[in-house]
Amino acid sequence: MRIGITCYPTYGGSGVVATELGLELAARGHEIHFITYAPPIRLAELDHLPDVARRIAYHEVQVLSYPLFDYPPYALALASRMAEVAEHYQLDLLHVHYAIPHSVSAYLAQAMLAPRRLPVVTTLHGTDITLVGQDRSFLPITRFAIEQSDGVTAVSRYLHEVTCREFNVQRPIEVIPNFVNCDRYRPRTDLNDARHEFAPNGERLIGHLSNFRPVKRIPDVIEVFARVRAHLPARLLLIGDGPERPNAEYLVREKGISEDVFFLGKQNAVYDKLALCDLFLLPSELESFGLAALEAMACEVPVISSDVGGLRELIDDGRDGFLVPPGDVEAMARVALKLLTEPDWARTIARQARAKAQSRFCSTLVVPRYEAFYDRLLGATF
Repeated sequence: MRIGITCYPTYGGSGVVATELGLELAARGHEIHFITYAPPIRLAELDHLPDVARRIAYHEVQVLSYPLFDYPPYALALASRMAEVAEHYQLDLLHVHYAIPHSVSAYLAQAMLAPRRLPVVTTLHGTDITLVGQDRSFLPITRFAIEQSDGVTAVSRYLHEVTCREFNVQRPIEVIPNFVNCDRYRPRTDLNDARHEFAPNGERLIGHLSNFRPVKRIPDVIEVFARVRAHLPARLLLIGDGPERPNAEYLVREKGISEDVFFLGKQNAVYDKLALCDLFLLPSELESFGLAALEAMACEVPVISSDVGGLRELIDDGRDGFLVPPGDVEAMARVALKLLTEPDWARTIARQARAKAQSRFCSTLVVPRYEAFYDRLLGATF
């Protein structure tokens, strides 16, 4: 198949999943065309995947800069580029990630190419539904885009339920969960030098990965770490970047723990950093799935997360991870200390987390579900 993929090319979960899906599909022999305003971050993996790289192309969306426009019309530029790429490369379908504005742009591209058939798949990821889409100014267009897509998927049952309830959507939505490549996200025994860089005296390493938006509750990560550090030597690895980073840096200085907190910024091979950790924290206000938690679990790292949204579908509390009420830093710190001081128990949890990832969320299991979804769509009569 020849597939066009559009996503936000940043470190958010939707862009990560869309890019990883493209890489996996290309590895399975499909021709993938990314259409967006910048190369997706995870395409850096192509440097190590020459056989995959030859089946992947990137098409930049150029946005007109003109004094008349206070806000450049990206959605229109994207629609035009989608139509151009689809026609020139004879794409079989467009798969857009994040409803606004991508599914609207795909709808316009589809109309531009009529009567030629170009099915559109929209994957809902989270804040496009739970935050942006529910804003009164966006709700009608979001509902329209979902209804007009030829196929719609959601990354969790939770997100499926929210979409149907809040948007009064009657159409079928297929739940296809997020995934990881279990060959890259795995436990490692060859990272002693890297671990020594962060923990030269054998300190325990606690990790967090996100785009540092307010919903991720970065201050809670720092507060939990400070409570753990008061009882045992530990270091904190903060992977990612975003609007909350300056506040996080200030809080770390205020607590006097700067020497034990590493702001690693945006990373490409995040699995190399996750595999260093003894524990992973994800105290988000809301997660429609919790991709970062899954990535840690696949690396055989115990996860403590908020008991919200799709995380309940990912983590079996007390068996392969832990769920605590959002904002309850005391409970999160208590579980963290127990895990870090009882290594045999922590190892059991970690192994069960890895087993969960392998049995349900590996790319080898999930990507074929997207292929089957495409096949059904392309075989349907419109």
